[in-house]
Amino acid sequence: MKICLPTTGKNGLSETVHNHFGSAAYFTIYDTEAKSVQVIENDNQHHAHGACQPLGKISGMDVNAVLTSGMGRRAVQLLNQGGIKVYLLAGDTVQQAVDKFSSGELTELTFDNACGGHGCHH
Repeated sequence: MKICLPTTGKNGLSETVHNHFGSAAYFTIYDTEAKSVQVIENDNQHHAHGACQPLGKISGMDVNAVLTSGMGRRAVQLLNQGGIKVYLLAGDTVQQAVDKFSSGELTELTFDNACGGHGCHH
């Protein structure tokens, strides 16, 4: 399974997670089977609210889940339509978040409990 997290930098498992998926500078993708990390730059981080294209950068990377502390309803809907589940992350680093995901501690983010506007991030 491949898990994608928004991050502030490129330091793999020790990197700090970013508070909102679409505006993160990087996406860190962790493969739970291969135990490998891939970091890609988010060139759409300065989009207008509601104009996030969450599948744009990660499509074709076989991502199964996105962990984030904030995401708008439309972005959640687009990811779900692309076969990717979204979860509210816990932890300050990629490693902490992946550990909590692997142990089943994270709540799935759905259209109904996603952000409806700015200022709603957890």
